[in-house]
Parts: sequence; structure tokens; C-alpha cells
Amino acid sequence: MMCPMFSFHFFPIKTTSSALKGAIQLGIGYTVGNLTSKPDRDVLMQDFYVVESVFLPSEGSNLTPAHHYPDFRFKTYAPLAFRYFRDLFGIKPDDYLYSLVNEPLIELTNPGASGSLFYLTSDDEFIIKTVQHKEAKFLQRLLPGYYMNLNQNPRTLLPKFYGLYCIQSGGINIRLVVMNNVLPRSVKMHYKYDLKGSTYKRRASRKEREKSCPTYKDLDFQDMHEEGLYFDTETYNNLMKTLQRDCRVLESFKIMDYSLLLGVHVLDQSHREGGEPGQAGGDGRRPVGQRVLYSTAMESIQGDGKAAEALTTDDTMGGIPAKTHKEEKLLIFLGIIDILQSYRFIKKLEHSWKALVYDGDTVSVHRPGFYASRFLKFMSTRVFRKTQRKFARVRHKCLSAAAVVVHTENMSRLWAD
Repeated sequence: MMCPMFSFHFFPIKTTSSALKGAIQLGIGYTVGNLTSKPDRDVLMQDFYVVESVFLPSEGSNLTPAHHYPDFRFKTYAPLAFRYFRDLFGIKPDDYLYSLVNEPLIELTNPGASGSLFYLTSDDEFIIKTVQHKEAKFLQRLLPGYYMNLNQNPRTLLPKFYGLYCIQSGGINIRLVVMNNVLPRSVKMHYKYDLKGSTYKRRASRKEREKSCPTYKDLDFQDMHEEGLYFDTETYNNLMKTLQRDCRVLESFKIMDYSLLLGVHVLDQSHREGGEPGQAGGDGRRPVGQRVLYSTAMESIQGDGKAAEALTTDDTMGGIPAKTHKEEKLLIFLGIIDILQSYRFIKKLEHSWKALVYDGDTVSVHRPGFYASRFLKFMSTRVFRKTQRKFARVRHKCLSAAAVVVHTENMSRLWAD
């Protein structure tokens, strides 16, 4: 039996969406708060497979507070392992709780076809995404390898997972993953792309194009940025090195059908519009800059592994300085998304069928090795290009609310004329 309060089909109703958001915050607040009583220790292999469960009745209990939502059970997967990941990224328990619980979550529109729900914390730090059962199980299996990869290299464009949870109510399970926010609301994205390196059906639909902030695809990018986006040599090399390393990891786990989420902030256009780089895109509020280590695009591609040497600035809000072939100044925000797709039987079948009807090399679904090679080739030749000119940079300093409202024309010093 489906419980209307938590059914995806009833989410257009405001009250049901509010109930789910409230249950998410209550569950995370309780479980993370409870975790603080457990001593810190090394992560053991069995920690990746632990599932903790607590029942939260609406009338409350000796252990749980009363609430105004339907009775529900809240499950936390691998709590000690995810605590380690949060520690690795410099997320303190109090900050994690404050971000996720203190203010109402912001529901985002979903440009994809997955049917997932997306919520953003009010401080711009975290995204909460609903995932399917098979995706949650795949992430659980991925955790030991994910742990090993992060220990070797925390600077990555792969998603940064901070928690995996499940809400059970009325016979329905809603699984949630908490991860980093790739595109901050504090910077207006003039262009947004979901890039896979394939061409079959890789153009935004008419319905998508009519949105105020559409998500374009590969063929759209080639039409709109025919010459690609230009970086100085050092930045380009660091970016490609990071992408190559990340794709090698994804291939080793037989993962494919992932995308590069790319946001482009056009500084010159922002200046013409009279806007500011720190202008929020939805509710008019301006969140402070992201605090999580390695969370920004610029930090993620640096190759020296020194956290204290992160090359992000107040003025770029963590974006990567770039230019078009017409010398337009840009800030680039990016990250790899949708990595919870394994090349299993159903995907092999999908590729075989499409290959019979279309050019097999152009479709999105493909064996992991070919997918990674095609993805990297597209990124290194069609999307990102290098110029010999050096873009000036400023050393890292902590982002503040005041830094968010620096006017665009003050940023012009970041690019050599």
C-alpha cells in the first residue's frame, strides 16, 4: 500500500513535499546527533555494510521527539564510513547538522528523466537526491573502493558522498543520498550543460529550452560554443589529468552513462546586466561561499594535494577562470554526476538494441572502457582547450558573505589583458 504523504506521485501537493523534507531533516538530525557519542576510530571493512535503523512515531518515544509527520522508520547506511568521508572533507558534525537541519530545504526542479527529487540546503553546501533501490545498493558496494580512491586522492571531480539514508513509511521506501553541490546558487549560471560525449538524442528538448535556466546537452554545446572554452595551459593540464584519473576509477568499477555537469558564468554579460557574481538565482538571498574542502571546481583540479594551497579566490567563488575564442571572460563550475550506473545486463542489452538501429558509437549507453575514452576525447578536444596565455590568479582565502557581493568589474584583474 502506498502512503500518499510520501508517494512521489503526490509531490506536487505542497504539504506532502513539506512533510518529506521535514522527515528528512528530523531523521538526519537524530542519527547524526546520535553518532557523536560513538568514539572516533579507523574504518573497518564491516563498517561499509552496517545499517542502523530507528523508528520515529509521530507521538514520540523515550528516544525520539514527537513530530507532525506520519510515523516513519529512518535507516542510516554505513554511518561510521560516511562520518570518515565527512571528516576527510573538513565537515564538522555541527556544521553538517546546521546546514541540513537548521533551515528549510529548497526543492529544485529536475532536468533529467530519472524522476529523482532534489533538495538543496539553504547555505548552498549540500544536495539531497532521491535514488532508486538499485542505485543505493550500488553505492553501498562502491564504498570500499570509494574509500580507497579518496584516501589516495581527495581532489576529484567525482561526486562527494556525505550520507546514504532511507525513509520507510506506509509500505514505501525513499532512499536519499547527500552529496556536494556542483553549481552554487550564489553565482548566476548563464549556460548549463549535461555532457556525455555522445551525440544520439543529445540535444535539449523544446520543453527544456523554454525553462528560465535550461540544461543543454552535447549537440547544443557544439552549436553554442563551437570553438570550446579556453583555459591557460596549467589549468587545462590539471583539469584533464583529474578527468583522466576519475574516468580510470569509473572504468575500474564498470561505471558508464555518467555526465559532466558544466555551469558557465559569463562575466561580461553579468556586467552588462548590472548583476553581481554573488547574486543568488532563486530567492534573492546570497549564501556565503562553500566551506567544504575540495568542494569547488578550482580546488578539485589542483594536482599538488595540499589542502592549504587551494587556488580558489573570493572573487571567483571557486569557479575556474576561462575565456571564449572571442575573449569573453568566464567562470566555469563543473563536476561529474550520475555515477551510480553499472554496465550490467540491462545496459548491455540496451546498447546492443540501439547499436542495431543507430550508430553504436554515438549512443550514450556503452561499455565502460569505450565510454570513458569517448568522454575524455570529447572533453579534451571539443569542450576544453588550452591557450598559451596565462590567467592571473590570487591565492586562497576564506570566503565570506562580504566577498559574495563583490562587483563583477572587480574581477577583471583576474585575467591578463
